[in-house]
Amino acid sequence: MNIIHIEDFFHPDAGYQINILPKYMVQQGHEVTIITSNMDNAPNDLTGFFGKEDIDKRDKDYQKKTGVNIIRVKNRGFISGRAVFTKDLFEVVKNINPDILYIHGNDTLTAMRYLLKLKNYNYPIVMDSHMLAMASKNKFNKVFRFIYRNVFTPIIINKKIPVIRTQDDPYVEKFLNIPLGQSPWISVGSDTLLFYPDKDIRSEFRKNNNISDDDFVVVYTGKLDEAKGGMLLANAFEKKFDTNKNVVLIVVGNSNGEYGEKVEEMFLKSESRVIRFPTQKYTELARFYQASDLSVFPKQCSLSFYDAQACGLPVVSENNNINIQRLSNNNGRTFVAGDVEDFRMKVLNYINTPEDEYKQIRKNAIEYVKTNYNYSDIANEYIGIIQKEVERFGGNHSIK
Repeated sequence: MNIIHIEDFFHPDAGYQINILPKYMVQQGHEVTIITSNMDNAPNDLTGFFGKEDIDKRDKDYQKKTGVNIIRVKNRGFISGRAVFTKDLFEVVKNINPDILYIHGNDTLTAMRYLLKLKNYNYPIVMDSHMLAMASKNKFNKVFRFIYRNVFTPIIINKKIPVIRTQDDPYVEKFLNIPLGQSPWISVGSDTLLFYPDKDIRSEFRKNNNISDDDFVVVYTGKLDEAKGGMLLANAFEKKFDTNKNVVLIVVGNSNGEYGEKVEEMFLKSESRVIRFPTQKYTELARFYQASDLSVFPKQCSLSFYDAQACGLPVVSENNNINIQRLSNNNGRTFVAGDVEDFRMKVLNYINTPEDEYKQIRKNAIEYVKTNYNYSDIANEYIGIIQKEVERFGGNHSIK
């Protein structure tokens, strides 16, 4: 099949669903294109983490490694993080004439524009939703939901357009009135071709960074901003842990602004050793997990959870509904959100866990991902839904 993915913002060095899923679709023999916005008008909070320098070269490297085509289209800017594409977007899609169009984010301006223009097209459309009820905090969200329920949801239901949920969360039904029967849940996961335990990499990394085999290494990867709990992480490691083991914290990610400066200052005060690394390409992250013993997420949810688990790391994260479900298989623990002492206690529990018990927890983490969140299997689920939609349209996908 010829599959087009439309994504408002795509960075080839990131590790989001849009970076991984198309790669696996290509491996299954499909022709895949990502159409996304150019970087000129992208907000700093999107480009600041990975940067936008040499983006053409980065795109070409991604295309060479994965076989996925990337086309960047002009946009007029972003509104509430949503790209406002020029009409060039529709022309590019028309010229490719795909078997199916996969629009990432049913609540994007692009998705809504396509819904209003459905009569102009004769190929199937699939959408997905990445929104969580707890993450929907825009001050105009009630107005948006009202408009969406009354204008766009009836179109989705009438045209039987699948809206795939990437989280097991009822947001689309509760707030947008899209039936869950039309919104199958397919979880995000880990690229297990990249993320897996490796004793040799573990030893090499520790040797190169003067970390003993007996040291207990905790790793955090991601932004060091307030939303991700950068200061909570720094505060949790300010004081020495009550253990005979030497604790090392590896922090991978950039910090920005005044908040970031305060976080970095706190790391310098830590009584444990803190090793800082800048933001890494997604393909370079595995070695940090492979060298570590525990992965922590001080705030919110992160897709890196699955990558850490695939490498055999238990996880400590805050007790929101998503994390509680993720860590219900003796593969990690949750702490009371925002509570530094409880965060420290859960980390300390793992530091002092007997070796045999810890090995079993590591095995639980690996098995949890292999069984439920391996992108090889996840891609099959997506293709299954896509294939049904293509068949429902009878193979006639030309644009009128």
